[in-house]
Amino acid sequence: MTTLAGTGPLVRFALRRDRLMIPLWISLVALTLITSPRTLKGIYSTPADRADLLATMRTNSSLRALYGPALSDSLGGLAVWRVGAWGALFAGAMSLLIVVRHTRDEEESGRQEMVSAAMVGRRAPLTAALLTALVANATVALLIAAGMTVTAGDGFAGALALGLATGGTGMVFATLAAIVAQFTESARLARGVSAGLLGAAFVLRAAGDAGTADASSPLTWASPIGWLENVRAYAGERWWVLLLFVAAVAAQGAVAYALTGRRDVGMSFLPSRPGPAAGRLGSAGALAWRLQRGAVIGWSLSFLASGAALGGVTAGATDLVGDNQATRRMIERMGGQSGLTDAFLSAMVGLLGMVAALYVVQSVLRMHGEETSGRAEPVLTGAVGRVRWASGHLVIAFAGAVLIMLLGGLGLAAGYGHGLGPILGACLVQLPAIWTLGGLAVLLYGATPRAAMAAWGVAGAVLLLGWLGPALKVPQSVMDLSPFGHLPKLPGGGMAWSPVVLLTVVAVGCVGAGVAGVRRRDTAG
Repeated sequence: MTTLAGTGPLVRFALRRDRLMIPLWISLVALTLITSPRTLKGIYSTPADRADLLATMRTNSSLRALYGPALSDSLGGLAVWRVGAWGALFAGAMSLLIVVRHTRDEEESGRQEMVSAAMVGRRAPLTAALLTALVANATVALLIAAGMTVTAGDGFAGALALGLATGGTGMVFATLAAIVAQFTESARLARGVSAGLLGAAFVLRAAGDAGTADASSPLTWASPIGWLENVRAYAGERWWVLLLFVAAVAAQGAVAYALTGRRDVGMSFLPSRPGPAAGRLGSAGALAWRLQRGAVIGWSLSFLASGAALGGVTAGATDLVGDNQATRRMIERMGGQSGLTDAFLSAMVGLLGMVAALYVVQSVLRMHGEETSGRAEPVLTGAVGRVRWASGHLVIAFAGAVLIMLLGGLGLAAGYGHGLGPILGACLVQLPAIWTLGGLAVLLYGATPRAAMAAWGVAGAVLLLGWLGPALKVPQSVMDLSPFGHLPKLPGGGMAWSPVVLLTVVAVGCVGAGVAGVRRRDTAG
């Protein structure tokens, strides 16, 4: 039996397990890029408008840090500037989640040990995970190449370069996650470390682009996301830069393969430290905090930093818009205001709220992970009732949303320079919509645990609608499918209490029904 025996069935099984998650991620990455040329054409309809934008970006370091450098005034080139770095970020996130899910997650749950007892080679699970990531990233590359050829209309070469660079970025972080999985004992820590490295790559890229207008900074070159910019799609393609992706994937893949052959299944090179001889967790809430504190701290720091970055570009948004009425109308539609600055701040607060919904869903579904892995059952066999156990996790989820939104607002106000009170108030108004999506996750988990992961699809659809809907001029009736579409647009707009109260009631009802379902049904064990 070779070390790769059984790879084919494992790949098919992984694709079947992720038949919902992978298409959603692929849609997010591809649509983010493919839809941009049409939006930009409506905003910057003349060559003079696009030339003015290019000149503005060369002098505006804060906007370059957020979006990247503008290297061409063609529609394709502006699309790369506007969403290229974000598409690469999403591709990296998709890839690391796939790899960790099918490597460390499987080992932690004990399923990998049972699979390995059959005729499955030692390196087959890692190979299957990387091949699954490769299928996802190859699909992303093909969709971007085909879609951008149609929507940008600037030739196939630029579209192909952008597609390959986006897929290549995803594979770099797939192989990086494969290495991280060898050093961590828990899937949660593997995802956290991999996501932290992805965030560090984005920050390196932002710091480099803030200092140079042509992506030539050493900091930009130190980031795989910066390599995408230096491919220069639609701006005189540098095909040789794609070799950096190939080299990084090959080198990191070789390291991951070497490491996985030197450890036992379920173990890691950096095992967890043994706990104290006497237990220090006196309640279900304390256990929930111990399990989720890393995620809460990570999300809190990320929101504080993201808020500061978004606040820092608020003043630059006025320079970006200039006299372009189409851009002004789009931002005002996103923010629901007539004043440009208030509209931009409102749009950024709404974006923070939609991302915070992902935190709540992740935190709620931690209960599902504890239950399916068998760790919840020993806790529930003691003097801990199901409602108490669930309540500990739900307090972390819903109160954590308050914390990260307050920190996001604090960072936004600090980056902008003033308006602390109105901005914090606007952030708190987002909570009923965030809680509604969290309540839906609780309801799915409590009533139909097999469908609990569908909560990710709902949250992803809401984020996609809020991200692309205003730019694509999606009808308001469709936008209203998102709970965020009913919230008052603050700061700057009038406060409407009716939707806030109604969404809060809906969230409470969903949580109550979900907890009742947890109380009545059997555990998954």
